[in-house]
This record gives sequence, C-alpha cells and structure tokens, in this order.
Amino acid sequence: MPCLPSRFLAALVVFALGGALGGCGHLLPWEPVVAVAPDAPPPGPPIAAPGGWGPAAVIPASALVAEEGEGPYLLDSGDKLRIFVYGHPNLSRLYTVDQQGMVSVPLIGDVPARGRTTRGLARAIAARLGAQYVRDPQVTVDISQNRPFFILGEVRNAGQYPFVSGITVQSAVAIAGGYGDRADERRVRITRRYPNGIIEKMDVPPDYVVQPGDTIYVYERWL
Repeated sequence: MPCLPSRFLAALVVFALGGALGGCGHLLPWEPVVAVAPDAPPPGPPIAAPGGWGPAAVIPASALVAEEGEGPYLLDSGDKLRIFVYGHPNLSRLYTVDQQGMVSVPLIGDVPARGRTTRGLARAIAARLGAQYVRDPQVTVDISQNRPFFILGEVRNAGQYPFVSGITVQSAVAIAGGYGDRADERRVRITRRYPNGIIEKMDVPPDYVVQPGDTIYVYERWL
C-alpha cells in the first residue's frame, strides 16, 4: 500500500471529524439548545432546555427579549400613573390601570395600558386625542406608584402592600409583621405574572429582589 503524505492524512482526519459533528450542529452535549418558533403566541420570558439535555424548548421568536427586571417597565393592573396633557388641566391627573389593563381618559374613554411602557401609552393617548379632540397634543406619562405586591402563607399579616423599589423577600416579610411560628424561613415561592399573561413560579432565597405585582408565599415548616 503506498504511503500517503502526512498533510493528506491530516486533511482526511479533519474531513471525518467534520462529518461526525455535522449532524450535531457543532454543539457539545452540555451546550443548551433552544428552538425558535417564528409564528407563535405572544412574547414571554425566554425558556431554555436545562443544561442542554433533552429536547429543545420551543419559544416564540418575539420572546427573545430582556426580562422585566432588565428591560423597560411594562404597565399592568394596579399601576398608578400621572398623565399630563399640556394645556389641558382637565385631562391632567392621576390614573390607575384597572383590572382589564385599561386607563379611562376623559373624551377618549378606555385606553389599553397593560404591556405598554409609559412612552408607548403616552403615544397612544396622544394619537387618540389628536384624531378628534386636541390639536397636536403633548402627552407625558409617569409612574406615580408601582402596582402592589402580595404576601401570603406563614407570615403574621398576610395581604397586599405598596411596592418599594429594591425590596427583597426578607424585607417584604418584615413589612408583613415577620415570619409566623411555623414558617419555613428557607422556602419562599414567588409567583410572577407578566403583562402578556404568562405566569412564572419559582422558589427563591430571602435576598431575592421582588418585582411589582409579585405574590410571595412563605411555606409552612413541617418538622
């Protein structure tokens, strides 16, 4: 058998390895895999297959966005807003996003606020006012008070409390009067609803930062 040049052998090895890896998409076994569905339901938090094992998680392409804590604040029920329309004091006042995710503005009625930023809501209000009632309206929207958080389970005073920026689970428990006698101080669950309707449930440590609208549940200690 004729002796093959070393460079030719190296090329064969590279070609063989390339073919073997081609079917895997050049991914190592522990790399996460995410499949994207281009025409799927409304956006939500990105979901990746844990550790890369098992089938890929299919998520909408529009879901590849920053989470609420990292991107712009999205409005939802319970947010209190300060809406100012320049030159129109009768329209400039405090508004609350209702349970349907709307704000009711004189002249134009209900305007969808849920899932919008303050800028997006200001543009929507200006567009409606400008269509019939106000010439070249100048509208600004600011958050007067974030929607409240809720705390349930083994705390002394369960209920609804005003949100404070930067508040942690431990601080929220203190606001609710502290842990109950049978509280499991190491097990706390947060339920978070995104403006698009997706609900996320997660067990978190005491120093986890709470978001507006979160529901905190303190577990009972069994032993």
